[in-house]
Amino acid sequence: MKKCILLIICLFALPTTYANKYPYKSESNPIYKTLNENIFPPSDDDIIYRLFPTQNMWNFIKLNTRNGQMWQIQYGSKESDRSETSLNSVPLIIKDKEANNRFTLYPTQNSYIFILLDQLDGRTWQVQWSTEAQNRLITPIK
Repeated sequence: MKKCILLIICLFALPTTYANKYPYKSESNPIYKTLNENIFPPSDDDIIYRLFPTQNMWNFIKLNTRNGQMWQIQYGSKESDRSETSLNSVPLIIKDKEANNRFTLYPTQNSYIFILLDQLDGRTWQVQWSTEAQNRLITPIK
């Protein structure tokens, strides 16, 4: 009986101990919340540009949510490691049809491929980023 009570106490104390040891994991921690908001910002209508993380810690994709233009953003400690490279320099819609938050990106299980979605008409594109120019592409999914 004493072993059962001790086991129950340990089971209830373990999550509390873990939460105290790793406070950044708590949803109520402002730093943890800020990190998540930076990765997944709110869908405000007035936001034109968004950064989407890749699975490579040094690379992000910058998306113009109005027209679908994209750039690969690479950062690093040395200036030679930092760059902004166009993935899609041509707008995917005409100027008259642009709207904030019209386009968004969805990651796939392939760390180099995202799906670009036009949230107003449903069109989709496969977007592939790479550190090598010949491996970058954007192509419609039909």
